Amino acid sequence: MDRRKVCLLMVLWVLAHLSSPSLGLRALRRTTGGRKGSAGLTGEDANGVPLRRSKRGWMWNQFFLLEEYTGTDMQYVGKLHSDGDRGDGSVRYVLTGEGAGTLFKIDEKSGDIHATKRLDREEKAYYILHAKAVNRFTNEALEGESEFIIKIHDINDNEPRFTKDPYYARVPEMSDIGTSVIQVTATDADDATYGNSARVVYSILEGQPYFSVDPETGLIKTALPGMDREVKENYQVVIQAKDMAGQMGGLSGTTTVSITLSDVNDNPPRFTKTLYEFRVPESMELGATVGVIRAMDADIGENAEMDYRIIRSDGPGMFDISTNRSTQEGVIVLRKPLDYERKRQYSLSIQVENVHINPRFFSVGPFRDEATIKIIVEDVDEPPVFERASYVMEVKEDAARNTIIGSVSASDPDDKNSLVRYTIDRRTDMDRVFNIHAGNGSVFILRDLDREENPWHNISVIATEFNNPRQISRVPVYVRVLDVNDNAPTFATNYETFVCENAKANQRIQTISATDPDEPLAGHRFFFSLAQEAAGKANFSVRDNKDNTAWILTRRNSYNSLQKSIYHVPVVISDGDFPMQSSTNTLTIRVCTCDREGNMKLCNAEAFTARAGLSTGALVAILLCVIILLMIVVLFAALRRQRKKEPLIISKEDVRDNVVSYNDEGGGEEDTQAFDIGTLRNPEAIEESKQRRDIVPETFYPPVRRPVLPPTRDNNGDVRDFINQRLQDNDSDPTAPPYDSLATYAYEGNGSVAESLSSLESVTTEGDQDYNYLSEWGPRFKKLADMYGGDDSDRDS
Repeated sequence: MDRRKVCLLMVLWVLAHLSSPSLGLRALRRTTGGRKGSAGLTGEDANGVPLRRSKRGWMWNQFFLLEEYTGTDMQYVGKLHSDGDRGDGSVRYVLTGEGAGTLFKIDEKSGDIHATKRLDREEKAYYILHAKAVNRFTNEALEGESEFIIKIHDINDNEPRFTKDPYYARVPEMSDIGTSVIQVTATDADDATYGNSARVVYSILEGQPYFSVDPETGLIKTALPGMDREVKENYQVVIQAKDMAGQMGGLSGTTTVSITLSDVNDNPPRFTKTLYEFRVPESMELGATVGVIRAMDADIGENAEMDYRIIRSDGPGMFDISTNRSTQEGVIVLRKPLDYERKRQYSLSIQVENVHINPRFFSVGPFRDEATIKIIVEDVDEPPVFERASYVMEVKEDAARNTIIGSVSASDPDDKNSLVRYTIDRRTDMDRVFNIHAGNGSVFILRDLDREENPWHNISVIATEFNNPRQISRVPVYVRVLDVNDNAPTFATNYETFVCENAKANQRIQTISATDPDEPLAGHRFFFSLAQEAAGKANFSVRDNKDNTAWILTRRNSYNSLQKSIYHVPVVISDGDFPMQSSTNTLTIRVCTCDREGNMKLCNAEAFTARAGLSTGALVAILLCVIILLMIVVLFAALRRQRKKEPLIISKEDVRDNVVSYNDEGGGEEDTQAFDIGTLRNPEAIEESKQRRDIVPETFYPPVRRPVLPPTRDNNGDVRDFINQRLQDNDSDPTAPPYDSLATYAYEGNGSVAESLSSLESVTTEGDQDYNYLSEWGPRFKKLADMYGGDDSDRDS
């Protein structure tokens, strides 16, 4: 098509738009270019006011430009012209606005407008520009600035595009023809208001004969009935969208639609076999799994969910079946114990049925199936079985040893019927009170029983097969010891009773009761009385109240604590059971001083001691403590007196003839150090390895010889050496008794005024002494006088 035809089409299109009444005066003013304006009425507005056109020197229409121009020359847009242009070159045309100078250029002299680049309507559909004519020399505007539009004329240069690629859709299997699946949508960027460039038509390229598509809306529907998911589940459908209303030469685009058939419950469950067989041992625990069965269902998901149940069984309640929802399996479990000797085979009828049934497919058939289960019980060597779950036996507490109190019985449940041996589990009878006959299960006692000590005995009897000792069973045996009246009643408590010195006759001073560890069936009945041996000279009487209590009454008017402060009343208490048991209980009554109202004021020391309940051992302990305290006081006083004595050694010059040491048994290491004469004479000497003498040494040590100090000019050196040598010998001998005594060595000199007080060098003997004067010193020295005061013949005898 050449340029003339294009221009002609543009002129015709402009005239068609000008003829539209909707443009009115504005179109005339703005869009009728190339014509001289004229004054005059052109019409009225809505209010009847006449409309008047303003006179202009020049005008032009809006311009049109084809998009995607591929020519080598610049594309001509149009021409601007003003009535004031006389062709002498004095008029200059100026173009401003969108794309002026870049996309669009104008010839200043002629007013011709050209497009410099290829334009795309889909990128920008129109451009708004402004033009004016000015005097080239004075630059004065010949006309007012005018606005015009350059529209880009559309061509079919865009193919339809789908909003998604691919599409995903699901449709139930077995759907009817025409069931909607999904709607696809394609868009065209071309101008939909011009021609058929943007008019899209849909068609299906792949997917027949299963699906179809609406050419106008793009709605995909099923086109074939009875599509089965179990036969084919996924379909790939290719849809084409073509513009130009599908005519030849139009552009097109495609998309893929992935369609999946969703499952419906159109298949019933079916067992793969009609008969299932399981073998189980008779020792199987309750709740254990016997076997697992499974029915097949071509459906999936909840449509394949099924329930199993037992509809018939020759062992009611023996078995149960449940459904494993994760695997859709039927799990058969044991509910009651199996016994090979009683029943060796069971038959069950199992039914399976879908949980969710679609009423639409009832005509397909029943959605259930049945199968038979055969369960075979296998024999197992079982332990003996007792006739009872537990045994209760009774025996009187006075039963003799080896008395049979009962028996247990167990048997082998197996066909071989092995013999059974009985024993008692000694962990339940540590004291070996009972025993059992190994052959017949008779239980008898080995020791005397005491109900008051242990009223019940819980033991366990073991039954073992002779042929297989590993097969054992146990049964609890509860032995109840029956009561026998073998205990006498006694006081219920330790009564603390007193009587006032001013008491009157027949005055109650105490109420007593009794207790008895026996438990007679009819309850306790106690009888109280005064012992026969005290009845004639009794100061008190006992009155039985017939209600298991008794009163202690006075039998005279007054009591004197100085004459007798404590009375012992023997009370005989007997029970009413058979054989009758009785005991004599002593009630201690102390005499106290009371006020007129009978309140105790004072009791003697003996009464207080009795009331306190101090035992003989406690009194002895108290007495020993008092004696030890007295000895400590005396010893402390003696030590103080000893410290106050004047020292025997006065002179510090020469002590060899004057040193006399006196000492009783010392107090240990301190006394030993105090009488170490060597240290006193030589303060520079240091003791080494001094041994303790107040404990028994653990081991023997070799004697340690201290080095002998060299002689000095001290005139006391021989005394010091002698004492040090003796100290060394004693300190190094750990076994020298006594271990808490002190050995003191000192030199006894000659010429002392007091002479020697030691008996080692004494020439006298005991026979030279006269001890008769001891008898004159009183009875305290009588023993010494008898020992030493007699003649020689007496001493020899």
